[in-house]
Amino acid sequence: MAKPVNMSATASSASPLFLREPELRRGMELLYFGYSHLTRSIDQGLAEQGLGRAHHRALYFIARKPDLTVSELLSLLAITKQSLGRVLNELADRKLVETRPGERDRRQRLLRLTEEGATMERDLFESARVRMAAAYASAGQSAVSGFWAVLEGLVPESDRSQVFGLRG
Repeated sequence: MAKPVNMSATASSASPLFLREPELRRGMELLYFGYSHLTRSIDQGLAEQGLGRAHHRALYFIARKPDLTVSELLSLLAITKQSLGRVLNELADRKLVETRPGERDRRQRLLRLTEEGATMERDLFESARVRMAAAYASAGQSAVSGFWAVLEGLVPESDRSQVFGLRG
């Protein structure tokens, strides 16, 4: 379990000159190391299952949007069709993901987690949730809102509707 961090002891306020290179580099470093530690919290569970991060990303987004099409998942993950095909085949072989034809367009393949897949995704999410919740609690609501605003600002305008469509 992630140990709560006293954010006031480790984080100083952003400089009024927050657009200068040192501040931008600090933000990029914190984003890198934060994401790195967050994903490492999931890696052990993946390794135990013989799966990798690509499998986790597919499970995560299929859980967020049941009946996601293969095309939508390709767009979200920004990977090749061949790479996604390999990942989806492995997940289907393990009975973690199921596909069915679309209602209106039978050529579409709609993706959904099986019960076993949903359980695995919840377990993987839980290991990251604990770490993320501890960081959110330490930072406070206004800092979390600011963090979200910065991350949303990194998403190109053309991709925002796709990203925001995942909100629960």
